[in-house]
Amino acid sequence: MIITFLGHRSLYNVGDLLERVQNTIVENVGPNDDTVFYCGGYGDFDNLCAKACRFIKEKRPNCEVVFVMPYIPDLQKEKRKSLMTSDLYDSTLYPPLENVPPKFAISKRNEWMVMQADLIIAYVEHSFGGAYKGLEYARRKKKRIVNLAEEKR
Repeated sequence: MIITFLGHRSLYNVGDLLERVQNTIVENVGPNDDTVFYCGGYGDFDNLCAKACRFIKEKRPNCEVVFVMPYIPDLQKEKRKSLMTSDLYDSTLYPPLENVPPKFAISKRNEWMVMQADLIIAYVEHSFGGAYKGLEYARRKKKRIVNLAEEKR
């Protein structure tokens, strides 16, 4: 199973969101399922989800936490190095985006992650920005989505 995440760069007053992400993963993945988590690594929600995935991996070693790079790896050497030394990620992956202009790289990377995913865990509160566009793309593609911003807290 592949799980990916879509959420805002900046989060405010999210309370127990880390625990809610972890619970959503546990509710949707069997204890012995091989699971790959595709993480974006660029904002508050991305970092929170990577921490949640790492917590899950401690209890379920058949999981892999992957940073999906939006830019050509050589151009992203420092970001990649800092993420890999953070102990949050097991590996990095660069999808086929070499012909995408840098201005659109993150949104195209997000679309690629959506297309690979069996489940999308989101935290999208408002109807603008990249996270919202990614969520709308996932809806158009009829992906299974859990938007934690829509659930009661």
